[in-house]
Amino acid sequence: MAKTSYIDILPEFEDQFFSAVQPGNRFQFARVARKNVLLSRKTKKGLSQKSLLPDCSAAWALLSVAEKSAWAAAGAKCNLNGWRLFTQDYCARRVNDLPGVATPSLLHQSWIGQLHIEAPATEAKLVQIHPRNYYIKQKVYGKKSMYNPVLVTEDLTLPFDLSLNYSSNLIACGPDPYAKIYAEFWYSYQGVNRIYNLEIPLDLVTDWKFVTAHLASLVSIVVRYDLHIHLHDLRGDLYFDNVKAEHGGQNWARDPFCKDVNQGFTLNYYQIPKHWAAEIAPVGVIFESIYKDF
Repeated sequence: MAKTSYIDILPEFEDQFFSAVQPGNRFQFARVARKNVLLSRKTKKGLSQKSLLPDCSAAWALLSVAEKSAWAAAGAKCNLNGWRLFTQDYCARRVNDLPGVATPSLLHQSWIGQLHIEAPATEAKLVQIHPRNYYIKQKVYGKKSMYNPVLVTEDLTLPFDLSLNYSSNLIACGPDPYAKIYAEFWYSYQGVNRIYNLEIPLDLVTDWKFVTAHLASLVSIVVRYDLHIHLHDLRGDLYFDNVKAEHGGQNWARDPFCKDVNQGFTLNYYQIPKHWAAEIAPVGVIFESIYKDF
């Protein structure tokens, strides 16, 4: 294998050079990799056979106008049109070996978050941090699989609205069972650091429902806040989707549609905080994004 530290390409050869090679991992070390621009008939056939789009298109064509309108209404809840949400949901069903077509819902779409507790655990607590400055992973426009870490400045202003959709099947296993989601606000008043919790109690057993809480103001300027999901003296499952932490006319919750609630960032994205991190997660606690046929 030829190795070189620097290449000086004449301008007339640049188009030919970049049509044949592509940059590798630009964060770890400089290298180029070959582009697979010419595909054999066998490879093309294999790629088309693996695609689920023909099946999605055929299933979509069988839907009535009312059913397509229902998918469009559900897609509006997660910033997708009806066809894109249907395709996402249809492919997720096939990955999970589920037959047929799902019924669209305004309360949950495709992937959802799950917090599961089983013995010996009786408590679980997740946190999503919201300091004033933090990084997120943002896709580079026009690139198939390139992302950049982007610095976000979140200037917290009140009023603040916290909401989510959830379903639960929890059983008490201790003297003080409760489930809740809350935003913990840090502020200072008369030289004393204070904390205020905007809480939403969650039912232990319920079908999908929407809950919300509103904070109009505090006695002083708020420094920052964190989101928490806390289950105490409970076992079972909590499912959630469409998480919102709205202030300043924007939803600042990360991964609001629960595509990967337990996503961690490593290597060159190590400075990006996890969507949800475990504060209390003993053996028996699992939290992840799943597809479930409700």
